Amino acid sequence: MKFQYLIRIIWITLAVLVLSAGMHGGMAMAQDEPADPDEPGTIPRIDLSVSPVDGAEDYSLAIQTLIVLTILAFGPAFVTMMTSFTRIVVVFFFLRMAMGTQQSPPNQVLIGLALFLTIFIMAPVVNEINTEAIEPYLEDEITQQEALTIGATPLKEFMVRQTRDQDLLMFMDMADIEAVGDVEDLPLYVVVPSYVISELRIAFQIGFLIYLPFLVIDLVVSSVLLSMGIIFLPPVLVSLPFKILVFVLTDGWYLIVESLVQSFN
Repeated sequence: MKFQYLIRIIWITLAVLVLSAGMHGGMAMAQDEPADPDEPGTIPRIDLSVSPVDGAEDYSLAIQTLIVLTILAFGPAFVTMMTSFTRIVVVFFFLRMAMGTQQSPPNQVLIGLALFLTIFIMAPVVNEINTEAIEPYLEDEITQQEALTIGATPLKEFMVRQTRDQDLLMFMDMADIEAVGDVEDLPLYVVVPSYVISELRIAFQIGFLIYLPFLVIDLVVSSVLLSMGIIFLPPVLVSLPFKILVFVLTDGWYLIVESLVQSFN
């Protein structure tokens, strides 16, 4: 068996050497004699060169296409970092962990609900961007750079209203930015991270408040089971129906969604 494997390896090596020699010979012939495109059986030469365009309109269209593709590639980051999505989805996951329902509701349901609540909350901002930036740009009333600047202003104002002053000042100090007279003068690389950490802080505070009533139920159930001498039954298994019952009787989804929507200024 080893001898047969050795013979196969020798034949494969010889085949590779013959093919490589043929390729080198063909390349040498191609360098010595230029190929005639009219001769049958000859592969024409393909020239992949970039030449300057005659007008500025074509170049502008290519740049616009590149910008659109870049925005689509970073779309998930824009949704999670520059809208109300972060606070909502973090609170929903805290709620599920506090109730102890494992994978119910599923991730798809929570993320979908958070996405549509984000659309509802961000609708006034999107309408303002559409009115002041997108429509004038499509009607050729403003340039692309002006549209980007005008369109970013309502989004900055929304994020700054939700951002704690301490977080915003911290990133301004690290970026060596002095006091500005208007939100429009703040760059996005300062507004976005300060907004995100403020959103996480608020989401964790809401999650702590959600945890408290369910923690009380767990403690009561554990104390009752311990006093009855039932130590082999997991308290989580007994407290889960009571958690669901309390959450349903208090109309928990209504209260949480209403509080989340009203928490945005």
